[in-house]
Amino acid sequence: MPAKLSAISTGVVDRAVDVGEQIRCHRKSLGVSATTAAEAAGMSRVTWYRIEKGVTSVTFGACLSALAVLGLDLKIVQAVADDLDFDHEQDHLESIPVKITFANYPQLKQLAWQVRGVDTLSPREALTIYERNWRHLDLETMEPHERNLVTALRQVFTGATADV
Repeated sequence: MPAKLSAISTGVVDRAVDVGEQIRCHRKSLGVSATTAAEAAGMSRVTWYRIEKGVTSVTFGACLSALAVLGLDLKIVQAVADDLDFDHEQDHLESIPVKITFANYPQLKQLAWQVRGVDTLSPREALTIYERNWRHLDLETMEPHERNLVTALRQVFTGATADV
């Protein structure tokens, strides 16, 4: 049995839960059952469930196996706040939330009609949905805070500097 960590900060626990939710969302978007994904990764259904719930005692190897089975990769990046340059011309950009809630972004909610069972997306998932369905956006009626979100997402993940 692995040794327990003496103290895990709430920030780490929250991040583990967020990553687990992203894994679950991606698995569901692929139409793969948790049992099938667990078998493909060579782990029990219980371990897969614990990964998706963000249980911090799951081994790092199990998490990497889960990502690999879903066609995902682990990449270390600087925090989003370090990537944005708010001191210059992007003062109008809002910060990007760690979890993007559908209820706060009406056009994203309409574009993501096929995503079921989740109320939030990661920033990268949200940008993917915006870009994949760009032709369906109604830019004239898009609320300013949603327009700012799309602009910030595009800047952080693609380097695009033009406003939406």
